[in-house]
Amino acid sequence: MDIYMTTSERIALSAVDSRKLDELIDKAVDEERSGCLGTLNLRLCGPFVSGRLDTLERTLSRYREAKSSRKREEVAYDLERAKRDLSSAVRSMQQRADEEMRDQLHFHVEGEIAPPYRFNHKLTARVSYRWRKTVDDDWTHGNITFVHNVDTLAHGFPPSKRKLSARKQQEDLQKQLSDTWEHLMRGALYSVRDYLKEGGDPIAIPGTSVAKVDASGHLNNFSTRFWDRKA
Repeated sequence: MDIYMTTSERIALSAVDSRKLDELIDKAVDEERSGCLGTLNLRLCGPFVSGRLDTLERTLSRYREAKSSRKREEVAYDLERAKRDLSSAVRSMQQRADEEMRDQLHFHVEGEIAPPYRFNHKLTARVSYRWRKTVDDDWTHGNITFVHNVDTLAHGFPPSKRKLSARKQQEDLQKQLSDTWEHLMRGALYSVRDYLKEGGDPIAIPGTSVAKVDASGHLNNFSTRFWDRKA
């Protein structure tokens, strides 16, 4: 899982001049076609920017196809918003790229966590990271293991009303546990990254942290915030 931009995305974003971007967006609207934006390689700038470009292109298509002046006026409102959203998306991702480059001079979280061959009711996700105080220091490495003990009833795994084969029951359970592990893994990665980004002391990161579930027994966005409590 990528919690950082790829190198190619950062390179593509750095090549986009924001002033030229706005000029070409306006030109695309005037021409009612997005072809001129192709010179900026926006589709190489990551899914967030690509999604906003898709929205602009769909809106331009609707604008071209609008027959009445009233319909064109209605679509024009959406078109203005699509223009702003694309421009804002590029600037936002450029800012994020700059922040990530600065952050990774001092810390880095490894984004690849291999899932287990087979899941059981005790799910774990081990996050590795490294840090240094200055760029002249050697890297110090660490890791933290997040643990989640799954309550199958709380997680929406009620006994089936239909008679399923033992094999099918195990397949269903493995799929449900896999989805829960994905949630745990994502939360674990983002929690460690955000903790270090916010200036948290790497030495204070515990070796193990038990995920905290909500009142219904599910994981949420705060389940892996290990610094809010003792592990």
